[in-house]
Amino acid sequence: MPHATSVRALDPSGQPIAESFARLHPGGVFEGVIPRSLARSYRLEIRWESGLSDVLEDPYRFFPSVGAYDLWLLGEGRHARPFEVLGATPCEHDGVAGTRFVAWAPNAARVSVVGDFNHWDARRYPMRALTAQGFWEIFLPGVGVGALYKFAIRTRDGRELPQKADPYARRSEFRPGTASIVETLPPPVAMSDARRQANALGAPLLIYEVHPGSWRRPHDGGRDFFDWDEFGERLAPYVAELGFTHVELLPITEHPFDGSWGYQPTGMYAVTARFGEPVGFRRFVERLHAAGIGVLVDWVPAHFPADAHGLAQFDGAPLYEYGDPREGVHRDWNTLIYDWRRPEVRNFLIGSALYWIERFGVDGLRVDAVASMLYRDYSRRPGEWLPNEHGGHENLEAIAFLRELNTAIGTACPGALMIAEESTSFPAVSRPPWMNGLGFHYKWNIGWMNDSLRYISRDPAERALHSREVSFGLVYAHTENFVLPVSHDEVVHGKRSLLGRMPGDRGERFANLRAYLGFMYAHPGKKLLFMGSEFAQEREWDHDRELDWGLLNDVAHAGIQSLIRELNRMVRESSALYAFDNEREGFEWLDVATQGPATFAFLRRGPDDVMLVIVNFGRETLRNYRVGVPFPGRWRLRLDTAGPAGRRSKSEFAARRSPACGQACSFGLEIGPLRAVFLTHDIQSVIST
Repeated sequence: MPHATSVRALDPSGQPIAESFARLHPGGVFEGVIPRSLARSYRLEIRWESGLSDVLEDPYRFFPSVGAYDLWLLGEGRHARPFEVLGATPCEHDGVAGTRFVAWAPNAARVSVVGDFNHWDARRYPMRALTAQGFWEIFLPGVGVGALYKFAIRTRDGRELPQKADPYARRSEFRPGTASIVETLPPPVAMSDARRQANALGAPLLIYEVHPGSWRRPHDGGRDFFDWDEFGERLAPYVAELGFTHVELLPITEHPFDGSWGYQPTGMYAVTARFGEPVGFRRFVERLHAAGIGVLVDWVPAHFPADAHGLAQFDGAPLYEYGDPREGVHRDWNTLIYDWRRPEVRNFLIGSALYWIERFGVDGLRVDAVASMLYRDYSRRPGEWLPNEHGGHENLEAIAFLRELNTAIGTACPGALMIAEESTSFPAVSRPPWMNGLGFHYKWNIGWMNDSLRYISRDPAERALHSREVSFGLVYAHTENFVLPVSHDEVVHGKRSLLGRMPGDRGERFANLRAYLGFMYAHPGKKLLFMGSEFAQEREWDHDRELDWGLLNDVAHAGIQSLIRELNRMVRESSALYAFDNEREGFEWLDVATQGPATFAFLRRGPDDVMLVIVNFGRETLRNYRVGVPFPGRWRLRLDTAGPAGRRSKSEFAARRSPACGQACSFGLEIGPLRAVFLTHDIQSVIST
């Protein structure tokens, strides 16, 4: 008891048991004898140098509360829910309220809990070493929800490390503070049947990607961010009105630097304090679910920052990270790479993934930077990386981890979505492990994104020479279950906004954008659009500023928003545009720039309908454009992207038995410049004929 002048034991009635303890060391070490009969019920009366006194529970009179089976599973790295044991858990032990702290630090000589309850003094509460695998435990009476804490670690060679935040902390201080905060464990949330159906592979998936800190901001002058309740109150009706099925949030785990957008997390179990308490995030998810909107969150198991209070050299040696910098350092991002060989590290990460889905009810995770995990030579020159045991460049440990991760989530949380940001040609990313796949439900189609954005950025006069940038994506479109992303990464760092990429004068820029969005929504694959693109944000995204909502006062910008609303509605109403996204029979080319230099036509098929799509990316109007179709009768114009808001026209065309484009029937129509048109078949017209 540092700074204590005397210590004595009291019985349950508050009476002294014996004489004051003997002072053995001026640093605050006292010794006394307590009768065996009172060994589980005594308290300590402490008199301090200040003259004040306290009556406290002695944490060391409580036996460890972690069971042998839990410790065995943790040591094996096979605990299904390690977050139920590790970290800080408010509880009652032997009838006394407090918090149990459990840490993993196998290379430590001493681990202490420090916090605002003991003046951050590592001498006060050293933890017990429970196992040879390095698990430490202590129960602190009287410490409850809201207490600030860290772990103070002394290495075996006598070094005192910077105090460490709890890797399993459920809550953290608001930046620049870095302490962990004691928080209750949220109860499980069962996924409803409605949510499972909305997340099914055959359902429409229309994702609105959002950075919570810059979508909208308060204008009261005193705050940078809305809290989760305020954010949800504004976001839910907006997304529902536009017809998106899901929201995807950039990482909401704790991170020290705003400019990382959450992609350098220091708290894999902690909801960032920027937007309030964890219970607020849970209400946010419930609010969006009530509006019929699913919630996906970005999750980052590929790397972590080297901040002194975080996981780096957690117990004085490489623990969570690879030890060799040729394996353990991402030079692009100045971050460290998880050591997926260690079962305890895999357990930590899989537990985190399960935590967000099971305890907050999110619909799934978008896993960041999967490509960087799969290859040992990712963004490295020769000599800067180590081959695997077979001499290859694949990271076999990461591949095994991803399969284990997706198997665990699929078993524990059926209906939850796992989506990979993977930018290479690694095979079978969205195939199950039993098919030698990684087990994701979807993979981002980065190739389609790069090709299509490169194409639409060209002057229309040049597009005739680059039609392959439009058509090539269909060569591999059904090798994976794809999401077509126009994400946050495409509107920063000098890439310009989506509208900013469009060539021509102002009118052409908007027309190009409308045609591009039409093509995107018609192309096989689920859809993802970053916030601001739905109303043609002019400038690049800035995480420190809210979107330019005033642009919606302009008819052209409001028109893009209306077009997105119509496109979302059309997809949700037409199975042809989503049901067979992942099947070859869902798509058929009719024309690849043969009748017009930049004109494309194709069919989308579903179980209930068929959609004809024609896109003219050129400046010329195509008169009497003849398109082949499989059925005679009336084809109705469902949507034309021309005009500020697109058009829902009643126009119709009569197809007759005249072969064209490899189809038995055809009709002619005029296709104006820079537009996409969608036509549906009226089966009743065939019956009546």
